Amino acid sequence: MTKYARYAVYWAPGAGSALARFGAGWLGWDVEAAADAPRLSVQGLPAPIEKLTKSPRRYGFHATLKPPFRLAPGTNRAALETALVELAQEVAEFEAPPLALRADLGFPSLRPSAPCAALDGLAARCVTDLDTFRAPPGDAELRRRRAAGLSESQEANLTRWGYPYVLDQFRFHVTLANRMGAKDFGALEKALAPHLNRAIGNPLHVREMCLYGDPGEARPFHLLRRFRLSG
Repeated sequence: MTKYARYAVYWAPGAGSALARFGAGWLGWDVEAAADAPRLSVQGLPAPIEKLTKSPRRYGFHATLKPPFRLAPGTNRAALETALVELAQEVAEFEAPPLALRADLGFPSLRPSAPCAALDGLAARCVTDLDTFRAPPGDAELRRRRAAGLSESQEANLTRWGYPYVLDQFRFHVTLANRMGAKDFGALEKALAPHLNRAIGNPLHVREMCLYGDPGEARPFHLLRRFRLSG
């Protein structure tokens, strides 16, 4: 595809890495190939894997740096990619704390095991430096965001940056499943341990940011290009 309904800037594990293989098998979607992937065989899940992963599968295995946005009038993908190249040349690669499976955001996700200013800073640069490429959200999207109930800071972020959970509200996370209760999370944690133990536990090497594309019609996102941090 050459045209996408929306774009997003995400972190994704290195191509071919253990975590990337886990993500493709868990979600049943290979963002790199933009194709279905064989599902992992996981015993003891609290619900069928297809049900658990229905929402995160749509967006592909990732952690958000700049949330999905429509291109602003007068901009295009080529110019966005040029801006991403320039941004990547200003940011050095870094190590973040190891990822751990947590439910502190209300849903199962892989989260850094300790705060990381470098991750927060990279996401902030993506949100602010690339904002000229973002078309403002429509009224329907604003109503949908506000229906969840926003804090004063989240409302300010939505108004200025088009999304509530950026900058001071940003929490780096790789969503694994839909929202669930504590009992189901305990079962999920136990079931995934043998698979995740091979993919996480070491410091997270943040070497790239990635441009993802939304093909529209509720189809899963595609990983379009990786940008190596070289600052």
